[in-house]
Amino acid sequence: MSLAEQPQSYAEEAVQKYGYKQEYRRDLKRFASFAVGFSFISITTGIFTTYGSVLASSGPLGIWTWPIVIIGQLFVALVFAALASRMPIAGYSYQWVSRLANPKVGWLIGWISFVFLLVDVVAVDYAVAATVLPSLFGYTETLGNAWLATAIVILIQMLLIVFSTLWSTRINSAAVGTELVGIIGLTLLLVIVGAIRGLLNADHLFSTGVVPSAGWLTFGKLTSAGPFMLAFLLGAFTIVGFEAAANLAEETQEAHKVVPTAMWTSVVLSGVVGFVFLFVLNLASGNITALTASATPVADIVTQTLGTVVGDIFLIFVTFSIFACGLVIFITITRLTWAMSRDERFPGYRLFSRVNHQTSTPISATLMCGILIEVVLAAFALLGITDPGRRNTLGYLFSAATLLPAIIYLATVILYIYARRKLPETQGFKLGAYEWPVIILALVWLLFELSIFRDSAFGPPWVYSLVMFGLGLIYFAWMLVTRPKALQVAPAPAEEAAS
Repeated sequence: MSLAEQPQSYAEEAVQKYGYKQEYRRDLKRFASFAVGFSFISITTGIFTTYGSVLASSGPLGIWTWPIVIIGQLFVALVFAALASRMPIAGYSYQWVSRLANPKVGWLIGWISFVFLLVDVVAVDYAVAATVLPSLFGYTETLGNAWLATAIVILIQMLLIVFSTLWSTRINSAAVGTELVGIIGLTLLLVIVGAIRGLLNADHLFSTGVVPSAGWLTFGKLTSAGPFMLAFLLGAFTIVGFEAAANLAEETQEAHKVVPTAMWTSVVLSGVVGFVFLFVLNLASGNITALTASATPVADIVTQTLGTVVGDIFLIFVTFSIFACGLVIFITITRLTWAMSRDERFPGYRLFSRVNHQTSTPISATLMCGILIEVVLAAFALLGITDPGRRNTLGYLFSAATLLPAIIYLATVILYIYARRKLPETQGFKLGAYEWPVIILALVWLLFELSIFRDSAFGPPWVYSLVMFGLGLIYFAWMLVTRPKALQVAPAPAEEAAS
């Protein structure tokens, strides 16, 4: 009987088909897979940390770019869903591109993904330390205490992942509930209490705030983006990571069916709930000038409208959701490291390809990633301490965490066009007659998104990306010289390896 005639076992057989052996327990079911993508996206994290930036660059009017981002990212998620259905193996873009193009290009995309995930863990964990905890515990946010709190959060996440993948994913599953309860509950209470107290301002929905309205819709110049384009960063930073579900494909039951659905549904649900929350935040925004100058504008709106006690209860939900977001990103980078290591394409691959079968966790890879994440945190902390004038370091972190996935997405979609015909037949998800419209619209969106980063203000994110990519190229060149066979072919299917 062919694989196509055994769809329930396709995910398990696909691991062997692509030259690997099953090393993880398949503990993740449909909801847990969805929770991975939803928690990685984390509208709570994105909105709580970037709403203030949008107020400063584009004003409250900037939230209206959110629906466009959702549609654009949904097209990308649909392309990725088609790939995940055909190749349900850990490593997502690294694995897919290795087979769409060749292992050399796949390695480069894998390294860019690794660099992205490093900075994204830092950015998300810093978010809870800088934009929520000060309001929750009533202290003034400073550069020093924010970085200390972030380092502690990273350490806790690392220990959780080392201890148990199952418990880590349970936290992520629980975070779906806290995310929805927190955001939906906050939305309803802000509307009801705000209306009763007369604190809602309908005119704020279309206000440009402190940003001049003249020229708001312009696209900007060659080296600068206008307020309209900069507003897209709110959604572009938030709606990424849906593909994280594919990185745990070898731990997911019926991954070829479950993972594709998890990806696109997490984008849709996050988009709808997130926009309603943004709409209500604008209504309850009060003093826009003061909020624009605040380091914690969303938390300020919550506590000013609902009062300290009720506001703090919801901020606890928010804290848990953001923590889970950082945790799932951390899990994703450990699985990517492990996937590249088992192909002997990562520094120290012999050590980092090991899986502890008691915890079902790549412990060595997890510890190494945790150390590197703390190093990236320390580098940005040192930048802020030694140069106090550059207090926008967090903005650079988020910009880098938006730029890098856009590059990964664009490269993957382009290569999907080039080589999709040589892939195996899809087993659980099909684009069908809509394939070309979806691909074209995904390309248009990604090219537009990347054009935002021509603005000279994004120099530091480009520097970070290029420096880290350059470090990867050094190892890439070393492999070409000392172990060229490692980058010549993808692992052979099991039946070919045995022949």
